[in-house]
Amino acid sequence: MVDGIGTLVILGAGGDLAKRLLLPGLGQLLDADRGHDLRLIGVGFDEMTDDEWRARVADSFAAGEATGPRATAVARETRYLQADVTNPADLRRILASVTGVPALYFALPPKVTIAACAALRTVGVPKGTVLGLEKPFGTDLRSAQALNRKLIKLVPEKHIHRVDHFLGKSTVLNLLGLRFANRIFEQVWSSEHVERVDIRFDETLALEGRAGYYDKAGALVDMIQSHLLLVMAIVAMEPPSSLDADDLRGAMTQVLRATRVWDGDAATGSRRARYGAGSIDDHKIPAYDKEPGVNPDLSTETLAEVTVGIENWRWAGVPFHLRSGKALADKRQEIVLTFKDVPHRPYGFTGNPGPARLRISLNPDSIELDLNINGEGNPFTIDRVSLDVNFAAGEMAPYGEVLHGILSDDPTLSVRADAVEECWRIVAPVLAAWRKNAVPLDSYRAGSAGPTAWR
Repeated sequence: MVDGIGTLVILGAGGDLAKRLLLPGLGQLLDADRGHDLRLIGVGFDEMTDDEWRARVADSFAAGEATGPRATAVARETRYLQADVTNPADLRRILASVTGVPALYFALPPKVTIAACAALRTVGVPKGTVLGLEKPFGTDLRSAQALNRKLIKLVPEKHIHRVDHFLGKSTVLNLLGLRFANRIFEQVWSSEHVERVDIRFDETLALEGRAGYYDKAGALVDMIQSHLLLVMAIVAMEPPSSLDADDLRGAMTQVLRATRVWDGDAATGSRRARYGAGSIDDHKIPAYDKEPGVNPDLSTETLAEVTVGIENWRWAGVPFHLRSGKALADKRQEIVLTFKDVPHRPYGFTGNPGPARLRISLNPDSIELDLNINGEGNPFTIDRVSLDVNFAAGEMAPYGEVLHGILSDDPTLSVRADAVEECWRIVAPVLAAWRKNAVPLDSYRAGSAGPTAWR
């Protein structure tokens, strides 16, 4: 970490994100060798005493197993400020309370973040200020562009950290080593050998009280636009010359610029569905439109699938299937490359288990390579065998990694402005088709594998 960041200010500190993810990640970072002393200020709209806030911070640090002297000191000395972050007078009060160069983390809904940035423009920020913004970045392409214009008037792009915690996952980072430190994989990493790529993030969790945000976003924006397209960019990018932020993020953006909905038709290249009543692990789940806080008229999807193509020399003709959903039977969170079958299998072999696959699991962190070999019995029968290995756990959880980037002002794991806008551009025709009901809203029972017609 650089010594210049003296204070981390969490705007929206009273929310679930700060309690469940942000603060545990910060505690882990403080305990790590990469940590350094700093002040923590929580800012929220709700009333809370300093002692109540300190207890919340201590509990969140403990949840992240952060009990070292640095984390303990930060939890003991942190302060809480009740404020309206869209009010210039309150923002001046917040900035007056910082020590050294501040890092402002916007753990806020997109509309509040946009309003807060507009208010900050009238106030100004100290030199060197670093901004951390939680996804989604805007609510569509136009609002994302407007937000980026506001941000660049506050601080230079290099000090803007658009957080996607998926980029801090150890498995996603291990993709870089897997691809670019092993000749065996990079040689077959193209349309010449790959039939299709599936990037899937299925959850067994249902809404879990997140209606305020999720009902306006849905699975497409919450997961595919915000996360899976960026994971796809790492899977598909050209080898960068270095892991420098400009090289790495530039290679990712090149992929996104070349990406379009499959065949240019959002009606045939996408599917959506919503869960009905069911049960998961003997826990009864109400239908999504009966969940507290849900507006049934919004037709929000809880399962989304989009097929895209990357129109460049390496990937032309290969479909990339991106899928994410809630309240499903199995927790499948993986990247799967399905290789093309061999052009000719010598006569005399029997058995055909299908093409080989490389499966990279995002949770738990592991890799599995399916190979076709001679079976145990008849030596001329082809059978399937899997080679698998578990990745070593990262030093910190994903939010610890992205916070390290913010507090060291290293944007390598943050999302650049042009990548944000490209992600919105890619999903824009899908959102438009869904608003016109050109794609039916299917249904599935909570705890099932999804709509029967999709299987």
